[in-house]
Amino acid sequence: MAEKGGDVACDVCTGRKVKAVQSCLVCLASYCEKHLQPHYDAPAFKKHQLVDPSKKLQENICSLHHEVMKIFCRTDQQSICYLCSMDEHKGHETVAAATERSERQKELEVSRQQIQQRIQGREKDVELLQQEVEDINVSADKAVEDSEKSFDEVIRLLQKSSSDVKQQVRSQQEHEVSRVKDLQEKLQQEITDLKRRDAEMKQLSDTEDHNQFLHNYPSQSPLSGSTLSSSIQIRPLRYFEDVTAAVSETREKLLDLLRETWTNISLSVAEVDVLLSEPEPKTRAGFLKFSQDITLDPNTAHEQLFLSDGNRKVTLLNRQKSLSSHPDRFTTWWQVLSKESVTERCYWEVEFRGGGIRVAVAYKNISRAGSSDDCGFGHNDKSWALHCETSSYSVCHSNYQLSTRVSGPPSTRVGVYLDHGAGLLSFYSVSETMTLLHRVQTSFTQPLHAGLWLDYADENTAEFVSTIAC
Repeated sequence: MAEKGGDVACDVCTGRKVKAVQSCLVCLASYCEKHLQPHYDAPAFKKHQLVDPSKKLQENICSLHHEVMKIFCRTDQQSICYLCSMDEHKGHETVAAATERSERQKELEVSRQQIQQRIQGREKDVELLQQEVEDINVSADKAVEDSEKSFDEVIRLLQKSSSDVKQQVRSQQEHEVSRVKDLQEKLQQEITDLKRRDAEMKQLSDTEDHNQFLHNYPSQSPLSGSTLSSSIQIRPLRYFEDVTAAVSETREKLLDLLRETWTNISLSVAEVDVLLSEPEPKTRAGFLKFSQDITLDPNTAHEQLFLSDGNRKVTLLNRQKSLSSHPDRFTTWWQVLSKESVTERCYWEVEFRGGGIRVAVAYKNISRAGSSDDCGFGHNDKSWALHCETSSYSVCHSNYQLSTRVSGPPSTRVGVYLDHGAGLLSFYSVSETMTLLHRVQTSFTQPLHAGLWLDYADENTAEFVSTIAC
């Protein structure tokens, strides 16, 4: 019997092939219901892993040694067999394929959670914008109605002015509604794209074949930052009320003064703006509302940096550790990046002692190898850094030689506030009070990671302090 489309034939059947119902990753064979029965009945088959029928079982066989590939080489990022690990991959960092799958699965779930959280946030924004459209329309209608009543009381010139006001209000109303609806459509499209991506990740997550999972995993690119604002903020409900007030004032004036006050009316219409950015908090309690827990990524840490306390604390040791090579590791600068990326509003604090440090934010694609300025925090256009010493501070970006001294009270704790969407980065000295040390206003083009750079002083330490419970 010929196979249909994606059907897989039983490997045991002779003559007429019957459609397989399961494939075995240990036997590397597919079985129909009849020939699968020993896997259910015989104790020897109890530990075999059964998956949905697959035509790609042979991809689990090492082409060189013809053995099942049950090992994953992290050094070369590929699946290998036991003989490979003893031969050309000897000395490489290797783990069981199931172990690597488990770790990648966790990363995948984190990405899915981020997507789902963003979907929920965007759906709330869409609802808010819909209400905004309704409020704009109500306010505009009222402004038009009140204006017409006022202009009806005066002579023909005022009637002409009434018509002009109506036209301007309607034009601005159309402009504002169009702008909000355009943003709605973009948000809705983002929601659709995120749901599609979530579905693709779920499909990958549900893959039972480890090697197929690892083969397809690289195609799942990291979640990129959104080009839209992280939240929608609405100004107080005043949309076109200024128009009404201006018209009422004009009504009391003589006709020869109408031309002088007409400018006020036009400006009032043009100043309608419903989407405003949230201001930076003024108090530490306000900043703590945006607290984010930061953990450090061991794969990025220089070999003389030791991570502890759940990868929240980093210590500089006057000796090298025995670490496997990793493409993300800083090889010259005593630096480390956070595991989490930041694309929204957040706040964190760093406590340090033993020597100077740099508290930084950087794009993930900052260079890692070599001693060039492309790697150091604050030495390039991919990072911003505050250098903290016992009694002084300086900020640097793009060129360390052009670092700027900033004044502030000495403190061993620094607060960092980031509003990614607004392009705002602020550094604070934190003690009994918070003192602004430096504020950066720019345009961030990628997600940012928190970073720490330690001066070369033995036992120099820095720690991300948990502020969520404060």
